[in-house]
Amino acid sequence: MDVFKLRNNIIQNYSRYIKSFIEIFDQKIAQKVQAELEKGLLWPDPLVQLNPAFESGAWINELVEDGILHQECKNIFRINKTRYGGGKELRLYKHQLEAIHAAKSGENYVLTTGTGSGKSLAYIIPIVDYVLRNGSGHGIRAIVVYPMNALANSQYVELEKFLCYGYPDGKGPVTFERYTGQEDEKTRERIITNPPDILLTNYVMLELILTRPRERKLIQAAHNLRFLVLDELHTYRGRQGADVAMLVRRVRNTCRATNLQCIGTSATLAGPGTFEEQQKQVASIASALFGDIVRPEMIIGESLSKVTRNESPAKSRNSQFTASGDRRTTNDFKWLQPSQRPFACPRTEKFTFCRRLSE
Repeated sequence: MDVFKLRNNIIQNYSRYIKSFIEIFDQKIAQKVQAELEKGLLWPDPLVQLNPAFESGAWINELVEDGILHQECKNIFRINKTRYGGGKELRLYKHQLEAIHAAKSGENYVLTTGTGSGKSLAYIIPIVDYVLRNGSGHGIRAIVVYPMNALANSQYVELEKFLCYGYPDGKGPVTFERYTGQEDEKTRERIITNPPDILLTNYVMLELILTRPRERKLIQAAHNLRFLVLDELHTYRGRQGADVAMLVRRVRNTCRATNLQCIGTSATLAGPGTFEEQQKQVASIASALFGDIVRPEMIIGESLSKVTRNESPAKSRNSQFTASGDRRTTNDFKWLQPSQRPFACPRTEKFTFCRRLSE
């Protein structure tokens, strides 16, 4: 497939669609509008972008051997699993490993790493480990809140692969359910009657769970809730952010969650400044949203590995941005011209080591 040809065809079709609504009688105005449309006023130029290479961390089996994770985690968290099991050992990124250690500390934390960095594993692994250590079937231990049902649906599929594949009848050691309003009546009744260990929902449905009498059993099952996760933290701003902040406080009070650990994830939350300044800024926002302290040290960023090698100094002017251990994210390069950005360089042949190869 020629992706640029595909893009041009889409733009041409869209352009014809847009022009079909435009009928301007003034000749000068019509010429001006036509000229602007031809310049691409309504559609940007194509952007070539590759995933950065995130620095590798420990293997799951190593964490199990060190006693950091439960023994069963080495069977659960494997890649390329089928319904009959198998798969390969999973190696975490460095920021995922740091998130696991943060979860072990019991403190609230936020993960601010780029798209495709495996943010969901940064909270799913600690939650699953907690349930394995304390036993399944003791009520809802974690509520994961998504801003859109599509994200909850996607996460449900991924959890199914980890927690169901390879186990008899597809019933793993940790239970999970999706309760977002998409379910039929029979499924809702089943979830209410048999609450899971992990509940995936959205903030609107969570509000309804707190207020509707029919879901009272879910609230009772979430007594002394241990984890509350807010995915895509950057979406909660303005009035919606205030509503969700109040919702978090109500969940804590209603569930009598005296030891609640709040976790947030976002790919675009970091602002300008050094990483330390970004940590303070994000910690302040997260503390206001969670209604609890989030220390700057608990804001976890990504670590990038260099993906180019054997280059002359003249050809590696961007290497300082991709050196191993660099804490900067793609947000830090917005001030650069597109041709200077290490993750949007037109010379794509220099950035052919993709994330899968870096693992």
